[in-house]
Amino acid sequence: MLSDTSRPVIEATLPVVGENIGEIAKRFYSHMFAEKPELLDGLFNRGNQAEGRQQQALAGSVAAFATFLVNKPGVLPDHLLARISHKHVSLGLRPEQYKIVHDHLMWAIGDVLGDAVTPEVGAAWDEVYWLMANALINQERAMYTAADLTPESVWSTWRVTEKIQETTDVVTFVVEPLTAGRMKPALPGQYVSLKALMPDGVHQPRQYSLTRADDGERRQFSVKRVHGRPTPDGEVSNLLHASVNVNDEVVLSAPFGEVVLTDTDRPVVFASAGIGITPMAGMISHLVQSAATRPVTLLHADKSEQTFALRDQVRADLAKLPDASLTTWFSQPAGQESANQFSGFMDLAAIELPADADYYLCGPLGFMQAIRSALIARGVPAQDIQYEVFGPDLWLAAPQ
Repeated sequence: MLSDTSRPVIEATLPVVGENIGEIAKRFYSHMFAEKPELLDGLFNRGNQAEGRQQQALAGSVAAFATFLVNKPGVLPDHLLARISHKHVSLGLRPEQYKIVHDHLMWAIGDVLGDAVTPEVGAAWDEVYWLMANALINQERAMYTAADLTPESVWSTWRVTEKIQETTDVVTFVVEPLTAGRMKPALPGQYVSLKALMPDGVHQPRQYSLTRADDGERRQFSVKRVHGRPTPDGEVSNLLHASVNVNDEVVLSAPFGEVVLTDTDRPVVFASAGIGITPMAGMISHLVQSAATRPVTLLHADKSEQTFALRDQVRADLAKLPDASLTTWFSQPAGQESANQFSGFMDLAAIELPADADYYLCGPLGFMQAIRSALIARGVPAQDIQYEVFGPDLWLAAPQ
């Protein structure tokens, strides 16, 4: 918790820091990469940098953490910290790199706020940073230890054994490890980081959900090609689509991610849109592999039947479960509506939801916010709803 000295300072300065935290984050990254350009090689996603998502996520996370310290002293925002630490470990982040972030972040705070950052104010925000950093360092150290990994050994090389064209813009890769030995099993819903060597010689990481349960020998993930946006956003997905083929090698991390399927007998409802189907496909595959008997409901929204990635795999897996159903919404439907296929956007009013169910959401942020609000309005407890955000989590990082 914050010290008695720092708490009133943070409480007094949180509004002005909060108003300026976006500019602070922007200058922080610019200053840090100017002095440490090597951090862009394999650690930071320059696509997120180009679009400002990483800056927004950092700004929101720091502000949310400080707000939590002020409003709930002695309690840490575990969900926020878990999401960040899983991403960090999947990238092989090292504890000593937190000092680099600290130095440049504190510089940015002073650069933006100027004389308002007195020694007292600087010391208080320094304390906030290290409370958050040390909490993350401790979580990440425990995760490395539990997985019997180090930041360096997180990565391994895999060979592509299959490349499947799911839709015009989605490709599935099936890979097997080059080195013998038991691979770290993935939990249903987790992702791996992929580190790709770009034409300019810089490695770029991206995270991809595992779309099929591990069989002990192979892994499977699907990649949606990002296009129509300024580079470097989409550079990795386009490289994978165009240049990575069967027998080529890819570098992947061990699997991580805190949004995983709970092992219960409760009904489970998956609600996804677009490429958000990927973690759902992995969870449903796991249910088949484990011969689960719990009721399963998949609700999916997409542009059309043809853009519904992994549709054949998902339908085949649902057919293997004793109590499973699929309902779809297509914004450009090819045929008439039916009991399980609708036109337009996902509307839960048309669906009878099971009682006492676990819910998992994945898709665009606006989609998940709307579906979560609809579920809450129907009496679903907030603790029964989990969601997966692709890229920096701008929802969880938003300070309340």
